[in-house]
Amino acid sequence: MAVKDFSVEERLVSLIKVQKIESKIDDINKLRGELPMEVKDLEDEIEGLRTRKTTVMHEVKGIEDFISQKIQLQKDAADFLKKYEKQQGNVKNSREFEAINKEIELQELEIKACDKHIRDANEDIAELMNKISDVDERLGAKEEVLATKQVELDKIIAETQKEEAVLLEKANAAKASVEPRLLIAYERIRKSYKNGLSVVSLDRNSCGGCFNVIPPQRQADIKARKKVTVCEHCGRVLTDVELFESVEN
Repeated sequence: MAVKDFSVEERLVSLIKVQKIESKIDDINKLRGELPMEVKDLEDEIEGLRTRKTTVMHEVKGIEDFISQKIQLQKDAADFLKKYEKQQGNVKNSREFEAINKEIELQELEIKACDKHIRDANEDIAELMNKISDVDERLGAKEEVLATKQVELDKIIAETQKEEAVLLEKANAAKASVEPRLLIAYERIRKSYKNGLSVVSLDRNSCGGCFNVIPPQRQADIKARKKVTVCEHCGRVLTDVELFESVEN
């Protein structure tokens, strides 16, 4: 079966149709604005705050375990202290007395050291709890903002997703009739510009994309529709106004 040889005008019409449909999709995305990015940023920030809170809580747990160990050491030292104080009454010589006294001093020092460690640790916990409180406050504020932004985004998506789905289907169907070589060039140019314009018409003798003046001979070529013409400055495909406006999407 012979493959149809499309005329230049038919090729241009196919490209214009794809461009117009995808420009409508771009308009929908503009309507959504920065909301999707804002929602994603807020979600990432909230996840970061939750991770930070978990990390601080682990620190608190570690210090609480340390305090528990010191409390046990203090208890053991107190038990030893009672034991040595009781033994003081049964010493047989000065050497035993001095040895017991030294043990008593050691246990008293251990109790005092544990007191200091526990006091310092409790101060560290208080500081960490303040950090957790600060994180909770920021987390609550971010979650509130996220909830509002998510409602806005969901509303816009609900209003536009059906239209977008139809347009995407139309765009895919339109692309099927574009020559692969032209389609590759179209998509490459489209990705190069924020406004997504790859096919534009002449605008007062200038490129409708970059607005540089097009020489008279190239204008004549564009209007003759004998070949696909691109802007020498921006690379966009150029068409005459009549053809561009006559294509429906």
